[in-house]
Amino acid sequence: MFKRPSPDARRKPIVSVRATAIRMLARREYARAELSERLTRRGGDADEVNRVLDELERVGYLSDARFAQMLVTHKAGRYGKRAIAHALTQRRVASPAAHGALDALKNVDELADASALWQRRFGSRPKDERERARQVRFLMARGYSLSIALKVVGSP
Repeated sequence: MFKRPSPDARRKPIVSVRATAIRMLARREYARAELSERLTRRGGDADEVNRVLDELERVGYLSDARFAQMLVTHKAGRYGKRAIAHALTQRRVASPAAHGALDALKNVDELADASALWQRRFGSRPKDERERARQVRFLMARGYSLSIALKVVGSP
């Protein structure tokens, strides 16, 4: 049976902040703020964590711009620009990196993306007003504006 470690066991200082950071970055990309928070939560000293992250950025292992581009690429086509910008803000990606990654979405036709998403999800016009409201809410939850959602779903 799996025994959950005690809170004190999870707070033990990590052996090597640098090794832990590299091991985490080997699995996936992280924003600097997110990686810093995780390393500090694992028991790393804040000054040492910042020093290690500076070194990893200098070497090229850690990049907010690369993380932002990965996030935009992953969410494009399934989410609107507002939702992607919100995700970048939530992950505390540096502002210049976030703006650079969002520039890739300037030429994206949100109406076409929303229509394709709606077609994959629903595929047919709503039968009543309740179903129409549900479809509009779905598109708005994905970061599309009300005007785009209404155009895609169709007016009554």
